[in-house]
Amino acid sequence: MIKLGILDQSHINEGQTAATTLADTTRLAQEADKLGYGRYWISEHHAGKMLSFSSPEILIAHLAAATSRIRVGSGGIMLPHYSAYKVAENFKLLEALHPGRIDVGLGRAPGGMPMATRALQENKFVDINKYPQQIMDLIGYLREKMSEGHPFAGLHAAPSIEQIPEVWLLGSSYESARIAAQLGTSYAFAQFFGTQGGETAMKHYLENFEPSVINDKAHSMIAVLAICADTQEEANELALSTDLFFLLLENGVDQLSFPSVQTAYDYPYTESDLYRINRARERRIIGTPEQVKAGILKMAEQYQADEVLVMSSIHNFDARVKSYRLIAEAFGLQGQGQE
Repeated sequence: MIKLGILDQSHINEGQTAATTLADTTRLAQEADKLGYGRYWISEHHAGKMLSFSSPEILIAHLAAATSRIRVGSGGIMLPHYSAYKVAENFKLLEALHPGRIDVGLGRAPGGMPMATRALQENKFVDINKYPQQIMDLIGYLREKMSEGHPFAGLHAAPSIEQIPEVWLLGSSYESARIAAQLGTSYAFAQFFGTQGGETAMKHYLENFEPSVINDKAHSMIAVLAICADTQEEANELALSTDLFFLLLENGVDQLSFPSVQTAYDYPYTESDLYRINRARERRIIGTPEQVKAGILKMAEQYQADEVLVMSSIHNFDARVKSYRLIAEAFGLQGQGQE
């Protein structure tokens, strides 16, 4: 059976604050731990008013401490903003605190508007073409084995750990898949973005994977948007919030919060808006437990994915937890206290 995890962007829901959102994120991670999900990943974005956090490393430490079994990781760290050395120090410490439970997912997107990027990279020259070298450097620091002749060979990234976090490259393009295959890392494709060519990118990764010091074989994952409820009608209603959120995001609107179903109902959609929403729903999985399970399995087969991260973007927290619970039950996940 396909392995399942959760991707949580922790948007501030309409009517909530950052503090209440983070409390809900913690509760959801604990519920995911109990339900038997394998991973709980959080993203990195900057300067958005609806963001409850922008520092995944700190939230990973909190969530890992609040859970007992589930792997916790970044989906992902936007590596070009930072030094590979500092990222290695952060994640080696997380791994030391929570052995065998930490993932470091890496991306090269800015994760925010140009002004945020300039602030993050203040007084720093960034060459995006050095991204593959940054990944290799990070792996070297994690393993405490830098390549011979490297300018920082012999530099210790504390603390020393028995095993390193899992390293994943994240992407929504062919180029990320190419780099992951060449460097021998695991690869996760953000299917929920709706970028074309995902199946081709994954095929390239799987067919061109080169064994490395961290992986002897390819590991593939996709992140999908799935909303599950007892009935199709209820699931469609819960998905209205997501419809409006992504519509406004594509229109460049700086949203203050993740919209409620009522706000989505009341929005004055144009015919063009409704067309775009209907097209977007074609790449999402919305329905009953049986329908969602079938949709996830079909998508995993299309992308040849070993694992699926599920993102249930639902305004109501209880309905969101229920969505994940129904999906876990449909897949027969073995959570704590279950036979």
